[in-house]
Amino acid sequence: MSPKKKIFEQFARVAKALASPNRLDLLETLAQGEKSVDSLAQVTGMSVANTSHHLQILRDSGLAESRKEGLQVFYRLSDDQIPTLMGCISRIAERHLAEVERIVREHFEVRDSLTPVGRDELMTRVKEGETMVIDVRPAAEYQAGHIPGAINIPVDELPGHLETLPREQEIVAYCRGPYCMLAFDAVAKLREAGYQARRLEDGFPEWKAENRPVDSGPVD
Repeated sequence: MSPKKKIFEQFARVAKALASPNRLDLLETLAQGEKSVDSLAQVTGMSVANTSHHLQILRDSGLAESRKEGLQVFYRLSDDQIPTLMGCISRIAERHLAEVERIVREHFEVRDSLTPVGRDELMTRVKEGETMVIDVRPAAEYQAGHIPGAINIPVDELPGHLETLPREQEIVAYCRGPYCMLAFDAVAKLREAGYQARRLEDGFPEWKAENRPVDSGPVD
C-alpha cells in the first residue's frame, strides 16, 4: 500500500467515527467543555453504557481525549477545530441534501425568519453599546467558556429576568450551535415580551474555533 493510501486509510477512521448521529451529538456537547460520561449520557439521552461505547470510538479516532478522576471518567474534544469540521459537513449537507434543507426550513427557519447576527457584526455592535449578549446555556457550560461580556441566563430562567434587561438595546442570544433550540426559544420569549432580539449565527463552539476572545469562570 502506498504512503498516500495509508494516510487516506487513517483519514477514513476519522470519517467513520463521525458517521453516527449519536457521536455528532456527543461532539457538539463536548464542544461546550469537558464533561463526565454520566453528564454526557444525561444531556444526550443515551444510556451510560451506550455513551461510553460511542466515546471510546471518538477517542480511538483522535477526536476526543479522556482522563480519570476517582471513579469518574471525563471527556473533552482533542482539538478546538472540530466544530469547524462539523460546520463544513453541515453546510455541504444543507446545500446538497434535500432532506436536510427540508428539516432546516420546517423546524428552524419557520421559527425565526430574521437573519442571525454574524460574529463580526456582534463584536462591532457590542463595542458601540448597541447590543447586550446573553448566553442561554446551562451555567456549567457558561463557566467552562463564554463570549466575553455575555451574561448567563439559562433559557428556562429567562422569564424571571425579563424586567432587568435593557429595552434600549438589541439582545443577542447564543447557545450550543446552529441546530441548538435554546437560542430560538430565548429569542421567541424576548420578542413576546416586546424586546428587540436576534440569535447569534452558529454558537459558542464556532466562536471559539475562530480563535476569538473567550472568558471562563463563575456566573456573575
